[in-house]
Amino acid sequence: MSVLRRLQPPGWPPPKGYANGVAGRGQVVMVGGQIGWHPDGTFAQGFPAQVALALRNILAVLAEAGGGPEHIARLTWYVVDMEEYRSCQRELGTAYREVMGRNFPAMALVQVVSLAEPAARVEIEATAIIPD
Repeated sequence: MSVLRRLQPPGWPPPKGYANGVAGRGQVVMVGGQIGWHPDGTFAQGFPAQVALALRNILAVLAEAGGGPEHIARLTWYVVDMEEYRSCQRELGTAYREVMGRNFPAMALVQVVSLAEPAARVEIEATAIIPD
């Protein structure tokens, strides 16, 4: 059972693939922006693969605090091409669920001009709440 409580205002349609808000108590862990590269600095090929690896990298950092995907309360995605994101929704959904399961935190998606690593197509940062 999740320690996080999804916030759904009455009468609002349920969001698809994210939460409108999340509340919880415990240790707050903030994971800096992660990109879709391996520890050796090589990048995953393709947008969905970079997303999956960025999420795995978030989980690796979060594991250092004793957390897992069920503790993630918020994700912020920075993409360099919104159309690239939109064009692969099915593959992204599959990649997301393979890494995160059915944990859908509050999310924001922002298009940016570029990221620090030129080969990166996406950067994702996370906030998690791990129960005391």
